[in-house]
Amino acid sequence: MRKEKNQTALLVITGLIIIAVSIAIGLKVLMPAVEEPGETPGVATEVPAQNPEPETPAEPETPKEYIPVVFIGKNENGEEVYKIVKREYDQNVDGSKLRFALTSLIMGPVQTEKVGGIYSEVPTSTTILHIYDKEDRVIIDLSSGFVYGGGTDSVYKRLYQLIKTINRNTDKPAYLYIDGKQADVIGGDGIMITQPLSENSIGE
Repeated sequence: MRKEKNQTALLVITGLIIIAVSIAIGLKVLMPAVEEPGETPGVATEVPAQNPEPETPAEPETPKEYIPVVFIGKNENGEEVYKIVKREYDQNVDGSKLRFALTSLIMGPVQTEKVGGIYSEVPTSTTILHIYDKEDRVIIDLSSGFVYGGGTDSVYKRLYQLIKTINRNTDKPAYLYIDGKQADVIGGDGIMITQPLSENSIGE
């Protein structure tokens, strides 16, 4: 009798367990899965890309500057005239505009300019000894190589080249010195010049 009661109790317990398991499975099927906030079922979550580093704006290109230098050439009528050419100037490399202009003058025309008939009477042996840029004047001290050789006509032309180049590159009164002394007479023929330098400085 006791044995039958134990079997009956076991069957009841087993039945209860089966019912509980069935209910749990049914609830799991019927209830939607719990989603993480912000996610869509079946859709991959996109992770926003990191903001790229802002591009550093390119520095504005410094406009090129050109310096006038005076050589000699011919016009369309074959007449000899003073020709202004331009040389690209970089302050960080070439120093003052006036020094750059005079250095370019002494170096003379480039090959392409020579082919076009441009030449210079300024001797390439000329050396810039000093340029004194004062508040009220500029003193250009050149070596004696500037005044010798080529004859009187050549000396006249190189003086005009020098004066025209100087006056196009400074607004200050300019004075010419040769080997440290103010030049009032130039060359072996004694060409007289008045200072400060101007288009009318050279006595004919």
